[in-house]
Amino acid sequence: MDTKSEFLWIEKVVGSRRFSNVFWALVVLLGALGFILVGLSSYLNKDIISFLPSQSITFTPQGLVMCFYGIGGFFLSLYLWFAILWDVGSGYNEFDRCEGVISIFRWGFPGKNRRIRIRFLVEDVQSIRLELKDNLSSRGLISIRLKNQQDVPLTQQKDSLNLSEMEEKAAQLARFLRVPIEGF
Repeated sequence: MDTKSEFLWIEKVVGSRRFSNVFWALVVLLGALGFILVGLSSYLNKDIISFLPSQSITFTPQGLVMCFYGIGGFFLSLYLWFAILWDVGSGYNEFDRCEGVISIFRWGFPGKNRRIRIRFLVEDVQSIRLELKDNLSSRGLISIRLKNQQDVPLTQQKDSLNLSEMEEKAAQLARFLRVPIEGF
């Protein structure tokens, strides 16, 4: 949900708490557990789960490798679940014309850099940059170009905006900040 007034625009940014991330974390977890169970079944020479037969798999080397892949998949799944739990990447973009400040806030992984906040003045903004890639996936990126030629991205690659919505959003932001648009 975005909050917009004449002098203040706050834009919420979705992090890793997305349905697709939960889906893939669950798929990786179930796959990893399947690999571990088949590897253990080959070690015990007994099917732990009836629909995962392991009679034709010898423990050395196939069962051992399956256990290794299962453990690796489990840790990958654990990483994904923690990223979802901590909602890494979420935050907001705040454009305050009254105070002349742009503030970008994101949550990171726990530690000393958990809170990521970038602040700069509106007068340091050279333009709004719109980079469109019209290929199979048709992705784009909206960023702020500062006068020192540094780009600060505002949208994520996985945002589900189509190209016309991205163009409209960039145009609205450029009008709000009263800066030109660069596009390519």
